[in-house]
Amino acid sequence: MKKTTAEAALEQGKGILRLAPAWVPRSFCIPGRRIKLHPDDYYALGGQRGGIDERWLASTTPADNGPLTSQDEGLSFVVFQDGDRCERFTLRDAVAELGADLIGTRLWSEYKRWPVYSKFFDNQGPLPHHIHHRPEHARLVGQQGKPEAYYFPPQLNNHDGDFPYTFFGLQPGTTREQVMQCLKNFAKGDNRITSLSQAYRLEPGTGWDVPPGVLHAPGSLCTYEPQFASDVFAMYQSLVNRQVIPEELLWKDTPKDSIGDYDHLMAVIDWELNVDPDFARNRFMKPLPVGNSRSSEGYSENWICYKSSAFSAKELTVFPGETVAIRDSAAYGMIMMQGHGKMGEWNVETPALIRFGQLTNDEFFISESAAQAGVTITNCSHSDPLVMLKHFGPDNPDLTCGMMK
Repeated sequence: MKKTTAEAALEQGKGILRLAPAWVPRSFCIPGRRIKLHPDDYYALGGQRGGIDERWLASTTPADNGPLTSQDEGLSFVVFQDGDRCERFTLRDAVAELGADLIGTRLWSEYKRWPVYSKFFDNQGPLPHHIHHRPEHARLVGQQGKPEAYYFPPQLNNHDGDFPYTFFGLQPGTTREQVMQCLKNFAKGDNRITSLSQAYRLEPGTGWDVPPGVLHAPGSLCTYEPQFASDVFAMYQSLVNRQVIPEELLWKDTPKDSIGDYDHLMAVIDWELNVDPDFARNRFMKPLPVGNSRSSEGYSENWICYKSSAFSAKELTVFPGETVAIRDSAAYGMIMMQGHGKMGEWNVETPALIRFGQLTNDEFFISESAAQAGVTITNCSHSDPLVMLKHFGPDNPDLTCGMMK
């Protein structure tokens, strides 16, 4: 029987698929210009769409950018090259066709899809104080709840942007009436909701856990953001960095019959998590060494996102001139951050500059069987470390319950 293109691509890569960059604009953001895109290409989709400030990684989730959203926006494409012939098809289609052969029986049986993605988001200024809905509220508009996490890669933070602080949650003692009044003042100019919040200085090489229902206004560090596969959100801040936020975004992902109902917006807030007096202790993440990672064996590996059962992420560093075999229990998406070398059958490299539409050798998807068998990685440099970030799906067997506390 003749193999399908997806089967041929998986076989060619010995269980590893090469992915093309997936660029996403946001109309309400100004790009921070740290995600390697060519300076001429940040507005490649037109000024009306806004600047490209995000790159989505191993994504099977379409972006929700309103009526101007382009076809397949946010979706990652697999690249299959057979001689002079180059074909592309979405990772979403590959997962649908290959199922457990790609993402493993555990995830396929429960989700029938790849239920996470990661992204770089890169803004010159802060984002508005906003919220991602919990499952019970997201279901009302046919969406999924969205937990997420942040990690700030040193390689992408050569400058801090305009405001390297993130507002999280609400100050302990804040009342529901105070928040309600801010929401009702949304169309009156600056509703000053961040006056009720707390800002934390962001540090490259660290991260934060952000459960659904928690208000947050991300600061201006370039961020690696693993998350559950959803683009559900609502903006609760009306003015940020001298930019007015359209009122329609306050009611985004609100059921039509609840638009205008401020009690519904209040219900979306997980009150106890937002006013947690130990918010920083419970949500801040310093890298934690992976149990089997030993510098004497030519590499080091750290957990960088580990407080949510919905996803997890690691940073792997292979030292100059070393060859290592890295085993994981689950499928994952990966992105190169530094250096060059070999990964299985593939040449891998970290580009310095990427044109819009250009293919790269920095992003791949590793099947569960390949991850479990072990991926051989060689750092071909004698001076530069090879660094990659890896994001995993729900309930990673390698992530212990104690780490999530």
